[in-house]
Amino acid sequence: MRALSPLLFFRRTVRVYGQRVGVVDGDQRWTYEEFARRCNALAWGLRDLGLLAGERAALLSPNTHRALECYYAVPLAGGILVPLNIRLSLADYRYILRHCQARLLLADPELQAAAAQLARELPQLRLVWLAGGPEELSRQGGPAMEDVSAGSPGLPPGHAFSEQLIAAHLARSPLDHPVDLEGLDENELITLNYTSGTTAHSKGVMLSHRNAALNVVDFLVHGQLRVDDVYLHTLPMFHVNGWGGVWAVSAAGATHVCLPRIDVPRILELIDRLGVTMACAAPTVMVMIASHPAAQTWRAPRRVRWYVGGAAPPAALIEELEERLGFEVVHVYGLTETSPWLTVCEWRPEWAQLDPARRAALKARQGIGQLMAGEVRVARPDLTDVAADGREVGEIVVRGPTVMKGYYLDPEATQRAMEGGWLHTGDLAVLHPDGYIQVVDRAKDIIITGGENVSSLEVESVLYQHPAVLEAAVVAAPDPKWGEVPKAFVVVRPGSSVSAQELIDFCRERMAHFKAPKQVEFVEALPKTATGKIQKYLLRQRVRPPSAPAAEEAAHAAHSPGLS
Repeated sequence: MRALSPLLFFRRTVRVYGQRVGVVDGDQRWTYEEFARRCNALAWGLRDLGLLAGERAALLSPNTHRALECYYAVPLAGGILVPLNIRLSLADYRYILRHCQARLLLADPELQAAAAQLARELPQLRLVWLAGGPEELSRQGGPAMEDVSAGSPGLPPGHAFSEQLIAAHLARSPLDHPVDLEGLDENELITLNYTSGTTAHSKGVMLSHRNAALNVVDFLVHGQLRVDDVYLHTLPMFHVNGWGGVWAVSAAGATHVCLPRIDVPRILELIDRLGVTMACAAPTVMVMIASHPAAQTWRAPRRVRWYVGGAAPPAALIEELEERLGFEVVHVYGLTETSPWLTVCEWRPEWAQLDPARRAALKARQGIGQLMAGEVRVARPDLTDVAADGREVGEIVVRGPTVMKGYYLDPEATQRAMEGGWLHTGDLAVLHPDGYIQVVDRAKDIIITGGENVSSLEVESVLYQHPAVLEAAVVAAPDPKWGEVPKAFVVVRPGSSVSAQELIDFCRERMAHFKAPKQVEFVEALPKTATGKIQKYLLRQRVRPPSAPAAEEAAHAAHSPGLS
């Protein structure tokens, strides 16, 4: 039986659409045959460096064509790719790289300071620069060329350059792979994706070739991807493999357009110049686009499909994006643990007769299970279904072929997540009479800021390190730009003194900046139960305006494709 893998979809595209433009990055363009030749050559180069089947190769890079190549080259070499969030701290990277026992670190020159430091600290890690050579590192503000070449203080010895690895094997056929795709085991891992976590340490979600392939099918079907689509990578590729877009766009024979960072004028220019037809993003990106001065008199020359997740887009934002900018907004929901696409707020023809505000409110719901998601339900604690009345609250649970294999080296966490044979999302929702799911609260105290998850426990643990802090509790506070941000409620030790800014700076020095609290409120005591448990729901009530509708609060509850 033929295995299911994005790599086999890619091979089909190379054979059928090899002469079509597959990848655009700045002024550079590659046909699918040229792109595949580079991916395959890099795979052979990684083998030359000693990457063995099943070993982990981590990727630290913004959205570039070289990063995209790694999503093919590493599994074609038989390795498992570990994408790293480029906004994490050195401590986060150390933990992940040690936990997954990464053999290689593929790093963009833009992030060379962090990459070089990690390679110096972790002896088992070999550094591969996604660059042409020492001169390119120097142009990016790194060590002088002679220092790089010598492997002296600027960089650890033993590093390599991706373009040199590619050049050594570029003459090979693009279909001559190190791995025999005909004998591929679809249950082997293709990526190990670390979530931002609900605890102090993130967990490694094990996704197989089969998981990824079926997620690609969902992306193709529910994203309506076609060969003539032009896909803009506004979503970080490190977020659950760009929600699977790194492979799905290729499977369709469509065109990848790389975007290293969010730049609204650049996004509008690419839509106009390259004919972009599709993109994915967190709601905060959509807010940035809608509010940017460059977009105030601009309208898309053609309908651009935006798939939005990470939090539910407010209905008012959907209405503005569709009515003023000419976008089509589709709300999707999922988790890293589901590969990640899980539900889609699928359009129904009868909604066309409704006024724009009502349509937008319906489109803000999480929606219905996707084609390959298996069974997606809203269940009571005993795993029976809630009533489809839009009122009874239960937890979203799922079982199906896109659910992860488990958490890497963490069988206890895997067992907890899969209690009763169902993956428990931790998201509380209602089921409407039309079968559409709407999240109304969350069981986990995750803060989703700009589409990225922050563990309140992790922030609290850093606050407790400050000598002036007696007690601390962190909750999500609404924010017009980021959707929500961490807010800390702090009880100061008697006789001590500290300012809000001092605590914010203290956290920023010890963790990724986006995780640090943006607001600090000093209180005499934290609300607690009789047993001493802090009642965070009372703190959340203090930061949410009492008039905020339940649907808008739900906007901050979802673990969405990359969602997580």
